Amino acid sequence: MQDPIVYLNGALTPLSEARIPVLDRGFIFGDGVYDVIPLYRRIPFRGAHHLARLFRSMAAIGIANPYDAPQWQALIDSVVEANSYDDQMVYLHVTRGVAKRAHAFPADTQPTIFIMTNPMKLPSAQMLKDGVACIAIEDQRWLHCEIKAISLLGNVLAAQCAAENDVTEAIQFRDGFLSEASASNVWIAKDGVLSAPPRDNLILEGIRYALVEELCAAQTIPFQARRIIRAEVFDADEVMLTSASKEILPVVRIDGKLIGQGVPGPLFSKLYAAYQAAKAAL
Repeated sequence: MQDPIVYLNGALTPLSEARIPVLDRGFIFGDGVYDVIPLYRRIPFRGAHHLARLFRSMAAIGIANPYDAPQWQALIDSVVEANSYDDQMVYLHVTRGVAKRAHAFPADTQPTIFIMTNPMKLPSAQMLKDGVACIAIEDQRWLHCEIKAISLLGNVLAAQCAAENDVTEAIQFRDGFLSEASASNVWIAKDGVLSAPPRDNLILEGIRYALVEELCAAQTIPFQARRIIRAEVFDADEVMLTSASKEILPVVRIDGKLIGQGVPGPLFSKLYAAYQAAKAAL
């Protein structure tokens, strides 16, 4: 396989040759943020929304943004153009930079900027037709999930739990209320109404969150952002996952219990079709 070309601190380089110092605070402390932008036919899908979230994440942890939006876009374009695949997932990674190991913020560090891209891998046709299985676990992450931080150990442990149980995702609950999955937002449908947890510090607001709201409005599907108790998830007519790589994915089983009729439901079908139309309109 051809060595992908990445951007690191001012230069394009083969991924196998990219290096950072061991005292980079991203390596030492997980002191950084990231975002992932999907591209279809090399065109960013809601790219401005992803960049805005990256900027919010940097501001939330006190990293000065070194570039404006057009400069970021130029860097992204340079990486996209240097790689051969048309449908891509562009990964943006910013750390506080290199400094002597000490917990408090160092003075006058330059952020480390890393950009890479991988071929887009979407759910299979079989997953979309049959739906997927998940498990329910307790959410044990920190209390600033709204920041898209690179310190993802809690998410890693949740994803590993899903992998060990041979399911697609681990759906998390905090104090009995739905939060999100290890790498997805979670939606439930009941009696024709779509609901999701509110935008707060207990979830990462996926870029697809606002998109699904827009699709609901266009399809005249009632939507509620509210606190959702565990029992409502298991009693839902439909459960769905959204993320950049999953797009919209139906969940038909949680902890071995069928959701609704155990097949992807009508709201999923409407929203999935609308999502694909939005992609085609790029």
